[in-house]
Amino acid sequence: MPTIETDEHKALRRAVAALGKRHGRGYDREHLWSEAGKLGYLGVNLPEEYGGGGGGIFELSLVLEELGAAGCPLLMMVVSPAICGTVIARFGTPAQKSTWLPALADGTRTMAFGITEPDAGSNSHRITTTARRDPDTGDWLLTGRKVFISGVDIADATLIVGRTEDSRTGRLKPCLFIVPKDAPGFTRRQIDMELQAAEKQFELTLDDVRLPADALVGDEDAGLLQLFAGLNPERIMTAAFAIGMGRYALSQALDYARERTVWNAPIGAHQAIAHPLAQAHIDLELARLMMQKAAHLYDEGDDAGAGEAANMAKYAAGEACVKAVDQAVHTLGGNGLTREFGLASLITAARVARIAPVSREMILNYVSHQTLGLPKSY
Repeated sequence: MPTIETDEHKALRRAVAALGKRHGRGYDREHLWSEAGKLGYLGVNLPEEYGGGGGGIFELSLVLEELGAAGCPLLMMVVSPAICGTVIARFGTPAQKSTWLPALADGTRTMAFGITEPDAGSNSHRITTTARRDPDTGDWLLTGRKVFISGVDIADATLIVGRTEDSRTGRLKPCLFIVPKDAPGFTRRQIDMELQAAEKQFELTLDDVRLPADALVGDEDAGLLQLFAGLNPERIMTAAFAIGMGRYALSQALDYARERTVWNAPIGAHQAIAHPLAQAHIDLELARLMMQKAAHLYDEGDDAGAGEAANMAKYAAGEACVKAVDQAVHTLGGNGLTREFGLASLITAARVARIAPVSREMILNYVSHQTLGLPKSY
């Protein structure tokens, strides 16, 4: 596994960092998204024959991390190219690929992802959104609810996780459907969040949403494989989002610690300030290594190994991000809570990486029984 990035990776980091620096903390999401798409950054993981860069999640996570480190993270990168683009590239029909991948790659179209439900939470086996066939037309009819779905208002469609009945066993199995934003019966309600973010959160209602037979992505009998093909990149990209945010907070604290002088010395000269910042840097670097391991395993086709590493990376990055933001605020003192420095809003935002798309407690459950072989508690 390449633990040291290639010259191409380093060049990509520099180019994305320059883009992020031009936009900065006061960035316009739509403008940045459009520019990143034109430069090829949004589709760096998608196949070249569909307008992508031919890279993988490794390269895409690098892009998101650098934008986050510049103070302008694009949350929809976690969803549109990483989850939806990956699933369609791996399992979509030729028509789905030609329709969606070029537009996802250049940023002219965006796709949201809907899995979480009000009564399911982390238990995907309790998803109640169901899809049934219309025996007369062959169309699909989707009914259900989703909650905390990002960016539905700016997305052209949503990749919905539903369940269909297995005709052989009668059991429900997960399947993925592309639902256009203007589909009759598909409605959204914005959730009032304390979190200040460019991308809004929504509750979705699907009331007998009629979809053509070709709205199904992939094989109806391979639902779990297809689902986790999207969930592993989601965890890796969430780690990139968190690492970038942590790096941004740390850079703000370091600038302040070098310049703020008390008792004739910069405060960064004092170990009570310097050591916690050094520790925050170490934690972020360790989280990045696990993220890169997870991305490498995923790009090599090792879905099982990537699943374990992606969960660990997401956990480590979430913890490192929260600690980095907290220490940055403490370093600035009262200034850490002012709008001028922009750190106070990160106190809430950093917690997202601990909660979504899977809580740290569920990751610890996964590691304890999948990796360590301990019995389940649930």
